[in-house]
This record gives sequence, structure tokens and C-alpha cells, in this order.
Amino acid sequence: MTTRTLFELAQACGATLEGDGSRSIRGPASLRDAGEDEISFCGSAKLSRELERTRAAAVLVPHEFPVARRDLALLRCAQPSRAFDAVVRLFAPPPPAAPAGIHPSAVVEPGVELGPGASIGPLCHVGRGARIGARTVLRGRVSVGEGAVLGADCELHPGVVLYPHVRLGERCILHAGAVLGADGHGFEPTPQGWVKVPQGGTVIVEDDVEIGANTTIDRARFGATRIGRGSKLDNLVHIAHNVVLGEHGMLVAQVGVAGSTRIGRGVVIGGQVGIAGHIELGDGVQIGGGAGVTRSFPQGVELWGYPARPIQEALRGMAFVSKGESVLRRLRDLEARVAGLPAGGPAPGPAHPPYATKDEDQR
Repeated sequence: MTTRTLFELAQACGATLEGDGSRSIRGPASLRDAGEDEISFCGSAKLSRELERTRAAAVLVPHEFPVARRDLALLRCAQPSRAFDAVVRLFAPPPPAAPAGIHPSAVVEPGVELGPGASIGPLCHVGRGARIGARTVLRGRVSVGEGAVLGADCELHPGVVLYPHVRLGERCILHAGAVLGADGHGFEPTPQGWVKVPQGGTVIVEDDVEIGANTTIDRARFGATRIGRGSKLDNLVHIAHNVVLGEHGMLVAQVGVAGSTRIGRGVVIGGQVGIAGHIELGDGVQIGGGAGVTRSFPQGVELWGYPARPIQEALRGMAFVSKGESVLRRLRDLEARVAGLPAGGPAPGPAHPPYATKDEDQR
């Protein structure tokens, strides 16, 4: 088992150490689960209670973060979460090396171009005329269609399917079961039933894109469905035909984007968001989980709810709805009181004693 000293960890993540630098650490863990020879991090006052209870040997915290405990070693840094990533990498096992060349069980059609150091794993199929960039790895059971192009230093995990003529940039990662280039869902109604609309376009994925497990990106009806440079797509995301996603987009699990929608640069979309087709979302839009986006929005807007609205508007709507039950009770009470009135009579009210006259007061 690999261990590291606190001094080594502090150097690796650029932190200032308060404590015994010679103490050995065997790995990272959460504040709640850490043992006496593990390290964790706390980046927010919201976790103060867990910090007080943790059994960790050491914790990464912000520079000025107050810590009452004196039995904890502290690694102070500007961004504990990011620094903790460096700690995790030190303990993470290296990925299995992929030998360059073609596994005996793989099928590589004529005319395929393999860059230096490319690795074609077991049971892969690479179609005629495809190009595989230098050091790109196909882990196993990967299918690359005819004429597809993969840039250098990509990694495709088991079960990935690239349909013919799909293009990947450099340093892309595709996780297990991702499918790029299937036909878009296009059909026209006729008296005889649904008639398929030809899907003659392709999918273009730019550099440094990561695509999660079982995510699907449909080919365009014409032209290209495009995923911008640096974008990160979680598991089970669906991108329909002719969608354009700008650079550095972040799409969380189970997002669905309908056809021909254009999404700007740096857009963040929470889990289970549904986005209608043929709309535009400007740069920097942020969408809360579970929202349903049915119309276009300009850049920088934060959206929430169904149908999605700017967050302040959505919160006002939620507050109004939360008051609805009490308002309804009051309305029903008023209806009941009105129903009990005699025709043309006064409103019923609490019984009052008759007012005393001046003479009665004097008595």
C-alpha cells in the first residue's frame, strides 16, 4: 500500500502545513468516513460540524478558516477542493497501459490509418478508411465506422460506437456505451404512417471533450451536430440532430436537448433538464436541475423551474403557490359565510350585547 507523508502532500498541492510533516497518510477520504491515517478537506463553513467530528489525521482548509481542534493537522490553501484533487491523484492507481498496435481479436478493415502508438484493443472493429490518431486508445469492443476520424491522444472505453464519418478532435474521452452518429429522430406523418426523414449529416466533436457512459449524440439531418471544445457531458445525456453546443459546456446526467437548438459558450445545465428544439441559449446561461426550457434566453441568465424562468421570477412564483392553500381556505370560509346570509341581510358576525343607553349607564 502506497503511503505519503503530510510534508509530501502539502508540497504536491501547494498548501501550508500546520502539524507533523512526517506523519504517514494512506489515502484520501470524506470528512465523515476518514480514518486516523487518512486525509480529507473542508471548503465551507457548512461542513463545520463534520469537521468537528472527523477522525481524519489531516484536513485541507482555506487559509483563514477557523479550526478550534488542536489534534488535526491542517493544510491551508486557497482552494481546498482543487488541492484535494492533487492529493487524490497521488494515491490513484495508474490506468492500465494499452500496448501499441492491433489486438489479434480486432478487425481492422483495409485503408485504415493508424497513428504512431495507437492501440486497438480486443474485439474492436475499425471500418474502411477510418483514421486513428497517434496514441489514441480503443479499449475493447469499440466500433469505429467507415471514414471516421479520431484525433491524437483520445481514449474510447469498452462498447463505444462511432458511426461512419464521425469526427473526434484531440484528447477526447468517451466512456463505456457512448454512441455518436446514430440517426436523428426525424419522421414525417403520412396517411400510410410515419416516413423516415433521411439523416445525411454527421457529428463533430472538438478537442478536449469528455462524454459520459451511455450518452448519445445523433447525426445531423444535414451538416453537423457539433460539440464545442472543452465541453463535458455526463452519463445518459442525449443530444439530438443538428444541435450546436458551444465551447466549455457542462451538461449533467440525463439532460435531453431537442433538435436544432443552439447553446452558447460556457453554459451549465443541471441534471434531468429538458430543452425544446429550435431555440437559442446565450453564452453563460445556467439551468437548475429538472428545469424544462421551452423558449430562447439571452446570455448570462440563470434559469429554474418548469417551464424554466429567470430564477428570481421562478422563486416569486413558488412563493405565490406556497401561499395558495391558506388563501383557498380563507376563500372557502368567506363563501360559507356569504352562503349563510339572508337575502339582503347584513353579514353574520359574532353576537354582541346590546349597547347600554346613557340612562342605563347612569343607573
